Amino acid sequence: MPFVKEKFHVKHTMPAFLFIMRQFEFTQAQAQRLVCKGRLLIEGESIFNPGTKIDAGEVEVVYFKADSRGKKPLFSNRDFMVFEKPSGVLVHPNTMATPYSMLDEIRHTSGDHANAVHRIDMETSGLLLASKHKKAEHHLKNAFEIKTIRKSYLAWVDGKINEPFSVSEKIKINNDYSKVKHKVFISKEGKTAHTDFRPLRYDKTLDTTLLACYPLTGRTHQIRVHLFHVKHPILGDPIYGTTFHAANSYLEDKLSEEERFVETGAHRLMLHAHTLSFTYGNRFFIESKSDFEKMSGLICPKEVRRFNRF
Repeated sequence: MPFVKEKFHVKHTMPAFLFIMRQFEFTQAQAQRLVCKGRLLIEGESIFNPGTKIDAGEVEVVYFKADSRGKKPLFSNRDFMVFEKPSGVLVHPNTMATPYSMLDEIRHTSGDHANAVHRIDMETSGLLLASKHKKAEHHLKNAFEIKTIRKSYLAWVDGKINEPFSVSEKIKINNDYSKVKHKVFISKEGKTAHTDFRPLRYDKTLDTTLLACYPLTGRTHQIRVHLFHVKHPILGDPIYGTTFHAANSYLEDKLSEEERFVETGAHRLMLHAHTLSFTYGNRFFIESKSDFEKMSGLICPKEVRRFNRF
């Protein structure tokens, strides 16, 4: 488990945040956040004020303790590293009960100041960029904000696509899940979004096209909703391109593997973060080593799959 509760001995009276700073080599801000979340306990009771004086004796701390599964970075230097994230693995734990996330590997490799600098959906596989220290984290997150980091993806989609195309439909967050389970949808009231697409290969037997996807903006589920909009949803997508019932069952963890295979067209979301291009002192171009093209073997035969394309 990444979050653990451990006992520590306080040698002499000091403010709560100072004890956390010294014990874990945290910055003052990190220590204050931990205390404010109630993760420092005295005699089983959480304290929430970072300035609270704690006396010499025993305390308990709930904190993130990386638990590696042996995944090594694809690339690493003194400032940042790049991992190949598997499909089905979170980047960060979404609750304290999350058994494993990529943060386990990031912190195991480079310590408590290391962090992922961008998001990848749990279902998406591929390249994940992580900083090794706070200065690099600030630089790389800012680079994503000002769009100087370019990403490309690969996707296996339903149907045949012959020519390159682009989608420039605005995207809006969905606040009503009573009719559709989509997290976002196309709307003139949404935020600007643009994605370029280029077909790489068509598999006639499976009736699926391998696409290179180039998002010029970074909206939530952008590639997924843009492809759904043009009626070529990504195979294996449990939200966009399937029925309300199947999406709801997936979100409630009630959709069996076989049902998912038939209802969505694959056992996993067939979307892969393939390249990263950016400047950090030098110019970097990093490409995934995973053979995503061969993952077409995970796709449901066209005569069996039955998702709601429209």
